[in-house]
Amino acid sequence: MAYYRFPQYLDQSDHAAFGALYEPGHATPFSGIYRCETCGHNAVSTEGHPLPPQNHHQHPSWEAIRWRLIVAAH
Repeated sequence: MAYYRFPQYLDQSDHAAFGALYEPGHATPFSGIYRCETCGHNAVSTEGHPLPPQNHHQHPSWEAIRWRLIVAAH
C-alpha cells in the first residue's frame, strides 16, 4: 500500500499503464511506484532501469512476481 499526505500533489488517471502487469527484470516503462500483485510489496523503479528481480525480497518461490504501476512520476 502506498501512502500520501498531500492529495493536492496527486492526480487520478485511467491511463492504460496502470492496468499492465510486468515481469521481474523488465525495463521499467514509467518511473514510479510498482506493486507486486502476489504479496503487495511496493518498490520504486526508474524508467529504463529493470524492475526488481524475482528474489528482491522474501517471496514464496512458487508464486510469480508481477509488477503493476500504482503511482507514476512525471
